[in-house]
Amino acid sequence: MDNNPELLADLYNAFNPFEPLPAGDINYVDCQEVRGDSDILEELGNRMRLDNTNCCLLYSGHRGAGKSTELLKLKQYLENRQFYVVYFAADEEDIDSEDAQYTDILLACTRRLLKDLHGIAKPTPILNWLQERWQDLKDLVQTPLEFESMAVEVQLSQFAKLTANLRAVPQLRQEIRSKVNPHTVSLIKVLNEFLGDVKKNLPNGCTKLAVIVDNLDRMVLVKDGDNTNHEEIFLDRSEQLKALDCHFLYTVPISMLYSRRAPDIRDIYGECLILPMIMVMNIQGEVYQPGLSKVKEIIRKRVRHVASGLSLEKEVFDHVQTLDRLCLMSGGHVRNLLLLTQDAIGRTEELPITERAVRRAITQARDTYRRAVENRQWKLLAEVSRSKRIVNNDEYRNLMYNRCLLEYRYLDGEGEMQRWYDVHPLIQGVPEFKEAVAKLG
Repeated sequence: MDNNPELLADLYNAFNPFEPLPAGDINYVDCQEVRGDSDILEELGNRMRLDNTNCCLLYSGHRGAGKSTELLKLKQYLENRQFYVVYFAADEEDIDSEDAQYTDILLACTRRLLKDLHGIAKPTPILNWLQERWQDLKDLVQTPLEFESMAVEVQLSQFAKLTANLRAVPQLRQEIRSKVNPHTVSLIKVLNEFLGDVKKNLPNGCTKLAVIVDNLDRMVLVKDGDNTNHEEIFLDRSEQLKALDCHFLYTVPISMLYSRRAPDIRDIYGECLILPMIMVMNIQGEVYQPGLSKVKEIIRKRVRHVASGLSLEKEVFDHVQTLDRLCLMSGGHVRNLLLLTQDAIGRTEELPITERAVRRAITQARDTYRRAVENRQWKLLAEVSRSKRIVNNDEYRNLMYNRCLLEYRYLDGEGEMQRWYDVHPLIQGVPEFKEAVAKLG
């Protein structure tokens, strides 16, 4: 119908799956009612606002579910209530998600707090800490300069170099950790001196300081004996995570909240909010129209600003069934939805997007998920598809982590929150899964 290459390019880029929507973005869709009434402002924002002490909270959900967008909304909510908020995505600047430990997080937080706040208060305590350890660290920062000879701005930049090498130079990573780890308590002490000065000088009438550390939920699980890096960070080092003198919110891998240590997590941090999927199918396996409508609205809003005036279900897509199939195959997972849509557009030379293009995009994504499942796991997936429940062991937690299993929530007739689990719809079309289901009888 429309072979305008600029229109297709604009449509393709409107579905960028890796950019969270900023707070107040016109493309934002409120999906609270089809996510089991999950509300980050009420459940986390209100706790931070009411707490007169420094609270330390955890937020989780499947990677790509929309947590970053919700956190940016939380940031704006807090800023409108006299908070000064430092937000950063840890893996984009400082932390290697494939190999992360507590020391990496502390250094990342230090670097970012120095970057964002050194104009509000003097960073002297932290710079003195660095100077005392300069002889041990300067080779790891890879600079020949003596610390005393540097200007303050150059001294500040050394933390950035340290965390950059921690991420980018694997052969230096363990050496940096071994040099810093014995001094994490003293680093927290000087960091708190700096934060105390910051809180006395907050601008624009702000009265509280909050830090949001995003994307820690992407950390790959690494086992070391009986312990894991997730347990080392969020349990063994919990006192240090909580010791920083302001409100803190960390994202945490969803598998951690389904581990045997979940009660310990709750005892330490209080209730942890999990962002579930948008429920596009109900627990009986029927299409859930309110959820499907929300998912369509996500697509409609992004199309509207590029191809206004075109019918989504007749002119952008060739048929309503084509659009419905794409939405249902996403499983209510926002990033999957954007990826599938972008891939279908990428297979299109002119509008409308055809059933064939959507089918090809689904087939490609399905093959990716098929490769993520190990042979012994097909039976587990088949069992979850029948029971809508998961078993509390590492096999199921791994399937949750890689999004082969998805969590859904809804409010029952008495207003009680119920949760259930299902196999990702893309996997349900894989022959190995169908064979595993057939074997169950």
